[in-house]
Amino acid sequence: MERTKILVVDDEETLCDVLQFNLEAEGYDVDVAYSAEEALRLPLHSYGLVLLDVMMGEISGFRMARMMRDNPATADVPIIFCTAKDTEDEMVAGLRLGADDYITKPYSVRNVLARVQTVLRRTKRNNRDGAGDEDRIVCLGLVIDTAQKRLTVDGTEVPLPKKELEMLRLLISNPGRIFSREEILSRVWSNEVVVLDRTVDVNITRLRRKLGDYGRHIITRPGYGYGFKA
Repeated sequence: MERTKILVVDDEETLCDVLQFNLEAEGYDVDVAYSAEEALRLPLHSYGLVLLDVMMGEISGFRMARMMRDNPATADVPIIFCTAKDTEDEMVAGLRLGADDYITKPYSVRNVLARVQTVLRRTKRNNRDGAGDEDRIVCLGLVIDTAQKRLTVDGTEVPLPKKELEMLRLLISNPGRIFSREEILSRVWSNEVVVLDRTVDVNITRLRRKLGDYGRHIITRPGYGYGFKA
């Protein structure tokens, strides 16, 4: 069976070495990069997961994550932030960028290994759940190619981070249905990782903006949640 490739990006070499040793002991193939600049020279699309520090050199972890999410080739690569930035605002900022999890330093290696396993298991399950779907979901001028994980709006591709695409897919596949924040979190992020309710609101706002005129079809029912009205 093919081993999952993981990239660890952190400017602390000792920490990289520790994570690499322990992750390889768990059966993963692990590469390390000591800066975002070094990481961006690698074939990021080939990795099953990126463990990413925030405070590095000229290119921060947040900026690198944004670059990955804006690139269709790497938009679906799971990202876990591992950082000393432990305020709620910093965590929300990381999740807004489409991170799959956020671990604050200092952390135990055991905790990191558990989070890695959870994110990879959820990613594989989501891919498996979508394997039998039709290749295209069409609603108004929106087309989601479920095989290539891409969205086009009136024929023009609009790059979306993985979570935003999954959220849009959920809403337009169930037109008229209102999903609570809890339902969206359980379906898109799953219940295995603690994610703030505000994350849904933030991603809905970003999604509406990227859809242009179609954004108004994402409706809000105060006190209940969100839906899509064709």
